[in-house]
Amino acid sequence: MNGSEISFTEEEFEKAVRLISLADNEIDDRHRAKVIGFKGEDIRVAPGAILRFPLEQAGDDIFFGLYTYINGNVTVGSHVLIGPHCTIAAGNHKFDPATGCFSARTEKDYDNSIVIGDGCWLASNVVVTAGVKLGKANLICAGAVVPHSTKDYAIMAGVPAKQVGRIDPVTGEYLWGVTD
Repeated sequence: MNGSEISFTEEEFEKAVRLISLADNEIDDRHRAKVIGFKGEDIRVAPGAILRFPLEQAGDDIFFGLYTYINGNVTVGSHVLIGPHCTIAAGNHKFDPATGCFSARTEKDYDNSIVIGDGCWLASNVVVTAGVKLGKANLICAGAVVPHSTKDYAIMAGVPAKQVGRIDPVTGEYLWGVTD
């Protein structure tokens, strides 16, 4: 039997479908985090998340959304929400003119690490690229691609992401169009 010919009993198939489709609730998300090996308090992992980073670099009170992918030297602060289908990849590949292709391994010429600051919210489908440091309490709007580091309390949107506002740290108000 090769990998494309995996078959399940009816009972096994029903369990697998339930695991992926129905196990998206707080109790299962907390259990999933413990099974993965997180030691922090109040960490929740939704179904399908692939978290390939040093787990000791995660703070407390974090939610990892459905089908989120995190890879490499990533630090996630406390009180962070990462929405569904986000990609946070701390790696890059270097083009080699001699071979005409990109390296198979992550480039080591610079700091590829990513930091997600305390209190950040990454909405659905956000991409954070290698070397980015997100400031404290950033709102990264849905679909944004963040190729550069950000200030504290920034609201970022677009491809590539640009600051489109800021959050007042005293009132919590979103100040659209204010970037100072």
